[in-house]
Amino acid sequence: MRYSLYWRRALIICLFGIFAGCSGIPPLAEQEQHIKNNEMPLHQLTPRAFAGVWGVPPYQRVEFMQFFIMKDGSFVPRSRVALGEAPKGWDAGVEAGEALFLVYPDRGWLLVFLDERLVYKEALTAAQLHTLGRDWKMEDRYRSRLESPASH
Repeated sequence: MRYSLYWRRALIICLFGIFAGCSGIPPLAEQEQHIKNNEMPLHQLTPRAFAGVWGVPPYQRVEFMQFFIMKDGSFVPRSRVALGEAPKGWDAGVEAGEALFLVYPDRGWLLVFLDERLVYKEALTAAQLHTLGRDWKMEDRYRSRLESPASH
């Protein structure tokens, strides 16, 4: 009986290690090194890594968002596509969830995360990014409590 309990525990520990290793997200130090090297592989970087390297972004937003899943595995937020249009390369797949948008005008990047993973990046001018951030602030002024994201 004791022998059986030992092996069960060992199996549980091994399975936990396998699942943790299969998450696909590198350790934080490795993520930060990617960012320092101006490499931003999708699905492998977290908001924490960007905040650690670039600091807190001047603009950020959390909202429920639908994403177009592209043939290459990237995601395009619905808000970045003209109304009634679909992005080129769309493979008919969709995903939805609470998305975190980070805007770094000094770096020239709009970054979007879903489930704590970078799923979309777009290089824009500082002026375009400031405009986007100001638009969000204006929209937030007129949001009802029902439209606002739940605080954690």
